[in-house]
Amino acid sequence: MSHAWQDCVGQVVVLDLVSPFVCVGLLVAVDRDCLLLEGVDLHDLRDTATTREAYVLEVRRHGAIANRRRIWVSIREVVSLSRLEDVVD
Repeated sequence: MSHAWQDCVGQVVVLDLVSPFVCVGLLVAVDRDCLLLEGVDLHDLRDTATTREAYVLEVRRHGAIANRRRIWVSIREVVSLSRLEDVVD
């Protein structure tokens, strides 16, 4: 199955999830159920007073600090996917 997100493979992406998590990392694979990211900053928004938008903007400006080597994310949990370079400053 071809997925529209396949075009983003090999690029650093931001995943906004249904839960209060944001993922920033290199998208390495897409299948019909999951996305595989490497060098991932998995950020729990409950741990900070920062909004989702402010956090992503800070990552765009200063870079992400990976806290996971690799994660698989269920596509059902993804609200949006964007390339980090598409985040508007």
